[in-house]
Amino acid sequence: MVVVMEERASEDQIQQVIAHLVENEFDVHRSTGQLRSVLGAVGGNRGFDARLIEVMDGVHEVMRITEPYKLASRTFRPENTAVSFGDFRVGGDEVIVMAGPCSVETEEQIAAAAAAVRKAGAKVLRGGAFKPRSSPYSFQGLGEEGLRLLRDAADAEGLKVVSEVMDVSQIDLVARYADVLQVGARNMQNYTLLRELGRSATPVLLKRGISATIEEWLLSAEYVLSGGNANVILCERGIRTFESYTRNTMDISAIPVVHKLSHLPVIADPSHGTGLRDKVAPMARAAIAAGADGLIIEVHPDPDHAVSDGAQSIFPTQFDRLMAELRIIAPAIGRSICLEPVAWRGWGT
Repeated sequence: MVVVMEERASEDQIQQVIAHLVENEFDVHRSTGQLRSVLGAVGGNRGFDARLIEVMDGVHEVMRITEPYKLASRTFRPENTAVSFGDFRVGGDEVIVMAGPCSVETEEQIAAAAAAVRKAGAKVLRGGAFKPRSSPYSFQGLGEEGLRLLRDAADAEGLKVVSEVMDVSQIDLVARYADVLQVGARNMQNYTLLRELGRSATPVLLKRGISATIEEWLLSAEYVLSGGNANVILCERGIRTFESYTRNTMDISAIPVVHKLSHLPVIADPSHGTGLRDKVAPMARAAIAAGADGLIIEVHPDPDHAVSDGAQSIFPTQFDRLMAELRIIAPAIGRSICLEPVAWRGWGT
């Protein structure tokens, strides 16, 4: 249920409505727009009569939300949510690009990657210290040492950090080094993890599961939002279909669909979305044209010798060119992107 307050509703009137909802066992989440305050009420007594709220002073309208996701819906918050960390806002006018290697391997590797992506215009350094791998014999990441190397490399270039958290026990550790906590596709429905992230103040980047519907994806975001953490960024990273040519099928259509259903910002991951280096740039361009609020891209200084996901990681020179192309596309749809000059040197190494 959503309670829309009148434009001139006093703070005392708003608090009286909140108190009445709490008395009837609702969890209340407040959203304050430019003109009105909106109260999202989740749960409550069975058979509760919404008319008791409609007649209270300061109440403009009471609406039932038909979607199973309440706090993530546009009914609750019609305006777009912009998630801020530092000086950056994902979901604003600027397209934010996150880039870096799949895994932190060595100090030299992550430092070179950070310098390359910063020079091209990325604002956030991505890199995994804890890696969920299909095989138990594959490289699992460097753990806290990888986080330290990632943070040092980002700080040296003035970048923010996004890194994956795989388990509840890792939240506090990863949050000490990262500005954004990434939930990978395999953990999109790890509800214990999502509940704990809801208690965190650190922004969460929630990737879509490989077989998840859009509704299931938004319900996973609801777990984080209902815990009190409003800083959720959604990430379309491709889904599993019958097509086997690419690693996944990049669902570009999910971007405008989610923007219609939800106020949360949506970014795209064309690296996992295709799994093929030469398909990353076309899908990145298409995602921005479709309205993505940002991108997360795998960039490695020597992808042919990467310890994980080398085939989908692009060279720094390819990333340079892609950023130059995005500077043409973004203004055409009313967006901006980092205007730092690009020193493009051609494709490949």
